[in-house]
Amino acid sequence: MENVLVPTDFSENSWNALEYAISFFKGSTCNFYLLHVSQINNGQVKAASIGLSLKRHDSESHIPSIERLDFFLRRAQKLPSSKKHRFSILHENGNLIDSIRKLVTEKQIDLIVMGTKGASGIKKLIIGSNTGEVITKVRCNNLVVPEKARVNIPMEIVFATDFNLSYSAAVLETISKVLKVDNAHLRVMNVAQRRSAALTGLQKNNKAYLKGYLDEHFPNSHSFHIITNKKVAPAIDCFVQSWNADMIVMVAKNLNFLQQILFGSTTEQVSFHSKTPFLVIHQ
Repeated sequence: MENVLVPTDFSENSWNALEYAISFFKGSTCNFYLLHVSQINNGQVKAASIGLSLKRHDSESHIPSIERLDFFLRRAQKLPSSKKHRFSILHENGNLIDSIRKLVTEKQIDLIVMGTKGASGIKKLIIGSNTGEVITKVRCNNLVVPEKARVNIPMEIVFATDFNLSYSAAVLETISKVLKVDNAHLRVMNVAQRRSAALTGLQKNNKAYLKGYLDEHFPNSHSFHIITNKKVAPAIDCFVQSWNADMIVMVAKNLNFLQQILFGSTTEQVSFHSKTPFLVIHQ
């Protein structure tokens, strides 16, 4: 049984994230918790946006959040892929991060699913501040779904890593779950700044451990790749496009690597931000 938390601001990109998650888990028994957080700011209650922007029609702005959550719930229940799923709605007042942290513990959440709206303009960051805060401040796996992501089962998965951290049981278990959804192929890729760059002893040991695990459990559905590029994010972008990857996987503990991929890059540098979901694993 998977417990999935889906924060929503009632925008279409948050709906797309929910629809993607329902499709992804269509063969699994899941509890979906649909969450809306109203932030209290200077005596006023303000909707917490999960995506980069939230545009609401004037005709909708007066509708109470609980009613909009109920509509979101009924819309989800009508999807044909939701037969094995149970849905609950949650409404919180207060701080977004604090609310999510509390619910992760109370509901034993396995995965947080968030939508993010593709940015426009060459200096726009890939993900918004709220999404970024959830990824870095909440110890729970995060699946971030861009607005143009295809609603399908991922068959080609890129695991972007620099081999600088050991792979815990939690990381390997999560990767295994994703691969087993529909016998996907995992492409482990590392970016080297120059062709002659050699792995350190630590990197070699971590790579060998990961390879041993994959050789034992997924002998015919994984491969290792080294890409030469001075910049990490464009290298991953090129690799994702060349393999037509359906998902990118990263480990949250590797903050330096994560920073280069998600928080230090703009939409001018990469294109995967607009259509490729990425799974950030906490260990």
